[in-house]
Amino acid sequence: MEGKYTTVYDWNKKILGKAQQDMITRSIVKDRLDGLLLDLLKREVIDLWIIPANECNNDPVWESLTGNKLARRTSILLIGIRDEKLWTGCICRYEIEIEGHYEMLWNAESGEDQWQCLSKIVKEINPKVIGLNYSDHFSFGDGISHSLYKKTVAALGPELSERITSAGKLVVGYMEKRIERELAIYEGISSMTKGIIAEGFSERVLHPGVTKDVDILKWFRDYSVYFGIGYIKVQRKGYFSPSGGCFVDSEWKPKEGQNTEPLKNTVILPGDLVRCDCGMQYLGLFTDIQQNAYILRNGETDAPEGLKDAMKAANRLQDIVCEEFKEGVTGNEVLQRARKRAIEEGLKPSIYAHPIGLEDHGAGPTIGLWDNQEWIDGKGDYPIYNNTCYALELNNRYYVPEWDQEVILALEEQIAFVDDKTYFIGGRQTEFYLIK
Repeated sequence: MEGKYTTVYDWNKKILGKAQQDMITRSIVKDRLDGLLLDLLKREVIDLWIIPANECNNDPVWESLTGNKLARRTSILLIGIRDEKLWTGCICRYEIEIEGHYEMLWNAESGEDQWQCLSKIVKEINPKVIGLNYSDHFSFGDGISHSLYKKTVAALGPELSERITSAGKLVVGYMEKRIERELAIYEGISSMTKGIIAEGFSERVLHPGVTKDVDILKWFRDYSVYFGIGYIKVQRKGYFSPSGGCFVDSEWKPKEGQNTEPLKNTVILPGDLVRCDCGMQYLGLFTDIQQNAYILRNGETDAPEGLKDAMKAANRLQDIVCEEFKEGVTGNEVLQRARKRAIEEGLKPSIYAHPIGLEDHGAGPTIGLWDNQEWIDGKGDYPIYNNTCYALELNNRYYVPEWDQEVILALEEQIAFVDDKTYFIGGRQTEFYLIK
């Protein structure tokens, strides 16, 4: 393995209490507001960003701007540039407690309506460009409800409403960017995730001939409220095993006489290849990781050379994709360039990487889909920016001589793109977990 893997015991010692987590998360929100918003408003040429939200119907960007999971009553955030400095205010009944931010602009007891207050303030500011959260392509940037949009337009009036533009890319830019503090935190969260995987893929949990895939799935799901598991996938010699969530091209078909029975709810046996898809949510950040274990047969001390070569080929595919990350290059361009290079090297690649950070499938460019390896309109046309993170999810189909068949070797690791370079957050898998 590349990188250090925290033991489960170390992981348990690191978890903070809920009150301390909330305090840290709010301080991170403040650091993000201070460090990101002014430059992003300038980049997207938006003078005033208006974010209205109703209780129990949040805008997707709300929590990352306020540190609160829910808006209360009807709440309106105003974020803009005044005198070349960042300015933040709120038209809310209840204060938003982020140090140095969200000046209270409305007195609920004054008799003035919230929308009247909004109209008055925007007229005073007189912004040239007003951003609202609607977008044809990005769900994160499409958070304003129809009713709130109508109320906002009515409050602004015809002249100011002519200045409204989509703030969709501003939302994506804010949600995808990681500050230095978050990148430091991410290292620990990634190591925690891999520490749990290491325990799940050990003799302590997995007993060949006894344990089923669903037993491991349950163990992971029961482990912690911070930990989540998507699936456990088993591949076995003699079985044609299309991998759930992995693109399968038309050339890959079962050989004559090959067993096509799905390997689900199956007892794990020596010689099996077992993969997990899982992750954590902690301190406001997500991980999403796929790693592989091999169950040793009698007399074996390592995985077959063919499977080890399959791992090397999948690692090579990771390297190729990472090498294509450049600021300003779109997700579609990364996909096409990486696939072309990989195929020229004799690989059989499938690439379906996605942004990660404040959400599991986060804001930013889509780099392939498991069922679309050609071109993704909209999300795939969005460019790569520095200080962003991705779940580098992919697989490579590889012929394993010892099995006399092809297997899919799938991997998913967190990468960061910083200073025009990529690196693996908390290392990556280069060798199989081995289980006796």
